[in-house]
Amino acid sequence: MNKGGPIIIIEDDLDDQDILTDVFNELDYKNEIIFFAEGEKALEYLTTTEIEPFIIFSDINMPKLSGIELREKIHQNEDLRLKSIPYLFFTTSAEQRHVVDAYSKSIQGFFVKPTDYNQIKQTIKTIVSYWEACVSPNYVK
Repeated sequence: MNKGGPIIIIEDDLDDQDILTDVFNELDYKNEIIFFAEGEKALEYLTTTEIEPFIIFSDINMPKLSGIELREKIHQNEDLRLKSIPYLFFTTSAEQRHVVDAYSKSIQGFFVKPTDYNQIKQTIKTIVSYWEACVSPNYVK
């Protein structure tokens, strides 16, 4: 896990992108924040770059390639799997079938976006703090 790497956010809703941009700016993390509106574009980036992201926040309901399908493709890719990138769902709702499906694909967290800005900020802060403290299989570089 590359704790200094970019934070990838896969979110097709522009309003949510704006809110998350504001939250990350206020939290003042040194990580670059990279947004993708489509799972396919995120997968292309992840498979073609040498950069190791720190965390991936993904919506579930996206056009073309859903968050669940994207997670499955990442998990099946040995090179990406070996990078030990935490993959989290950060989405507006939690249908039971999505939660079960996500955890069956080795998801590292499933979070429902709070509706209150300060709660979103606190949730993001908690998630990032947890992963900053975590050790991964490839932490020795």
